[in-house]
Amino acid sequence: MHCYSQPICTPSRVKIMTGLSNVRNYAGFSILKKNEQTFAHMLKDAGYRTAIAGKWQLYGAEHYPIKYRAKGALPLQMGFERHCLWQVDKLGSRFWGPSITIDGKLKVFDKETYGPDIYCQYILDRMDEYREEPFFIYYPMALVHSPFVPTPDSANRNRRNKQKNFGDMVAYMDKLIGRIVDKTVELGIAGKTLILVTGDNGTHSSIKSMMGNTEIRGGKGKPTDAGTRVALVGYQPGVIPVGRVSNHLVGFSDFTPTFSALAGAKIPGRSDGAGFLDELRGNPMKSRDPVFIYYWPRPEKGKPLRFARDQRWKLYGDGRLIDVRNDVMEKSPVGGQQGVRERLQKVLDRMPSEGQTILRFD
Repeated sequence: MHCYSQPICTPSRVKIMTGLSNVRNYAGFSILKKNEQTFAHMLKDAGYRTAIAGKWQLYGAEHYPIKYRAKGALPLQMGFERHCLWQVDKLGSRFWGPSITIDGKLKVFDKETYGPDIYCQYILDRMDEYREEPFFIYYPMALVHSPFVPTPDSANRNRRNKQKNFGDMVAYMDKLIGRIVDKTVELGIAGKTLILVTGDNGTHSSIKSMMGNTEIRGGKGKPTDAGTRVALVGYQPGVIPVGRVSNHLVGFSDFTPTFSALAGAKIPGRSDGAGFLDELRGNPMKSRDPVFIYYWPRPEKGKPLRFARDQRWKLYGDGRLIDVRNDVMEKSPVGGQQGVRERLQKVLDRMPSEGQTILRFD
């Protein structure tokens, strides 16, 4: 699918968890406001068991400036019954010798323990525990992220080559996802378990990847495709057609209404998204409206960006129109294309032009 995240992680997780554009509810980096309603709230209210493992970074941990500390939310406040998370209120390592908060208690592991194994095993344990009930597990993975260090499967645990370590991390990420898929088969619940895998931003700018014969430098933090276009893979045997590739447009606010349709759950409050459940199941849907992105990750500095886009065209709030299909690095805005401009401008016009909760934590 044509799936688009925010350019970096915290804004992406605020958006995917709430189904709202950052323009409505983003306050600052590492913050998810306590009064927000998430997809976990929604599914818990609908009778699902809920858990989360991996990365939190939404509370305002002790290493952030004072004005951010403890201004965000804790996992339990956001609808998760159980949690196993890096960076709730303290930093520490996320990989080797990790510091992990497990159901409210911080545990610092020895240097031979690899954090991603702990997060994944916690999920497998919850699957065992919840196997007879409907459950929802959110897995914001620590992989793949800097520092780019070796994994347990790396040939050399002391290697400092970021590019090679990045490749090993991607392979290990795939391995952990495979463990979860295999667990659904082991428990006999694969056919009734929807697994969605996506990314929360583009690759780090120090990393180069190959797509066929084309070398692509990571664009994390940038509003280009290199910073926002992410993979979206769905798996549910007997429900999602094998090998099908969709061109459907998806934004991160679309996950909440998709889960709502799947579970028959009522969305708490409003959503800026459009569900894509039918598309996942192989029933092509009508084109949705263009995706809207508002991006101001660190509002104490810099300036906000906003744009609307579809699979080909992208219109910024300052009037720049980009033909992304033919100018993926956005070097040459185009003129004309009045019909395209009007369609994208309608999306910009119906959304607030300024962030409504920037640096407001209440």
